[in-house]
Amino acid sequence: MRPLDPRLLRHAAAARGYVYLTAVLGAVTAALLVAQALLLARVIAGVTIGGDGWGEVRTSIAWLAAALLGRAVTAWAQERFAHRAATRVIAQLRAGLVDHACRSVSGARVTTGADHDGAELATLSTRGLDALDGYFVRFLPQLLLAATVTPALLAVIWWQDTVAALTVAVTLPLVPIFMILVGLSTQRLAQRRLRTMQRLGAQVLDLVAGLPTLWALGRERGQAVRVREVGDSYRRATMSTLRTAFLSALVLEALTTLSVAMVAVGIGLRLVYGDLDLQTGLAVLILAPEVYLPLRQVGLHYHASVDGLAAASGAFDVLQTPEPPAGTVDAPDLRRATIQLSGVGVHHRGRDRWAPLAVDLLLEPGRIVAMAGPTGSGKSSAVDVLLGLRRPDAGHVTVVSADGAVDLADVRHETWVAQISWVPQRPALVPGSVADNVRLLDPDADDADVARAAADAAFDEVVAELPEGWATMIGSGGHGLSAGQRQRLALTRLLLRPGALVVLDEPTAHLDSRTELVIHQALRTLARQGRMVLVVAHRPALLALADDVVDIGSAGLVPA
Repeated sequence: MRPLDPRLLRHAAAARGYVYLTAVLGAVTAALLVAQALLLARVIAGVTIGGDGWGEVRTSIAWLAAALLGRAVTAWAQERFAHRAATRVIAQLRAGLVDHACRSVSGARVTTGADHDGAELATLSTRGLDALDGYFVRFLPQLLLAATVTPALLAVIWWQDTVAALTVAVTLPLVPIFMILVGLSTQRLAQRRLRTMQRLGAQVLDLVAGLPTLWALGRERGQAVRVREVGDSYRRATMSTLRTAFLSALVLEALTTLSVAMVAVGIGLRLVYGDLDLQTGLAVLILAPEVYLPLRQVGLHYHASVDGLAAASGAFDVLQTPEPPAGTVDAPDLRRATIQLSGVGVHHRGRDRWAPLAVDLLLEPGRIVAMAGPTGSGKSSAVDVLLGLRRPDAGHVTVVSADGAVDLADVRHETWVAQISWVPQRPALVPGSVADNVRLLDPDADDADVARAAADAAFDEVVAELPEGWATMIGSGGHGLSAGQRQRLALTRLLLRPGALVVLDEPTAHLDSRTELVIHQALRTLARQGRMVLVVAHRPALLALADDVVDIGSAGLVPA
């Protein structure tokens, strides 16, 4: 990403006003610096050479104090608006990423075409974009000051002393040259550090998601070594970036110090030989360090902002990825339609595998279809395709009704999901009461309907054992309920208002055999009501319940 990328102004409206404001403040700063240098040189030269007293220099000192106060106010305004702009820009970019992801998600995966999955996108939109604060507060103001103050001060020095201006003009380009050389190395380090942070974030999120399973298998500590290795890699990348930052700061400080020294030596020699008056020499000597200062600060703060620049560049790559075309046709009534999956395959980036490879499946009203296959064969990915949460990389999904056949890709997503009820392996539960979670999708449901659905899902037995019944409070993710109880709560929610298509991922997992029979009866009731029922199943009893069984098998693991 360039120091001032046009994509930043395009994707974050708050950045545009901030850039204009900073340019204006830069012009004010340049004018105040020139006034300060000329006034200070006049006062010192008048007192030391001309013998001026308080009466002669009083006005100049008053204006000098006003210039110093003006610089302080300008710096305060710059700092204040920089923090506000940083907060707004980060919020706008984060909202843009979330909005883009919501239109392009597939379950926990992002189908943006970029090499990001859900965990990497979460890291990018949180810790990654937070690093933009240093870019806006420190780096960008100095960059704009270098573009406004440095040329203005060089012009003033040229007006005062041509020889000193030539010295500054010759040495000044050395600063950006060294900045570019150092910056190229630092940018690579920052990109590697961001990738390491994303990898660490993805691994920790996966570990947290699978912690209950690892705990049940006694393998909860098995990933500690791998997490420690990734953390050490992130630490080494960070320290490497810091070393480069300190060394580059030393190089720039040494270079600018020598450049100012050359100007000072030239002024001193010409003062000795009488080729330059003291007031002019002092004014040029005061302005010379200020010419190099913005460039020095740009190099100094570049390293503090490079992580944010790398994150912003990644965010722009995601935002500029074309979104999948949206459907334009309303979904037909699924109570009078059939759904055909023909040769559906999903290719998983980064694993070079198809899972599933080729699925043929027919869903009809009043029939229960079970999807079986070993772990990793792509059952959940096939469900994602059916739900419209991701587009297949091969094959297609066709909805056939009395009005004809339509491809699922051409169907408006909201009209499709409105007819679907879905219970995933990890149902979504929110902090609140049990009753609130059951009514999450239908807050106005009658108590009688809730009681009936709870009985059909055998959840009434769970409620009877809870300390406060339906008013029992549960935490995030259903904390306070066992895995089986959470599953029955989700089934109750589904049975309260079942859709024309009912999709269940391992609905009898974590349930005992008696409760499993109750769930079987509920699924039969749904089928008798004319609903399509698709279950992802491993248990033989659930497979025996189905009218049709589709075995994905191990073919989905064939390399791409």
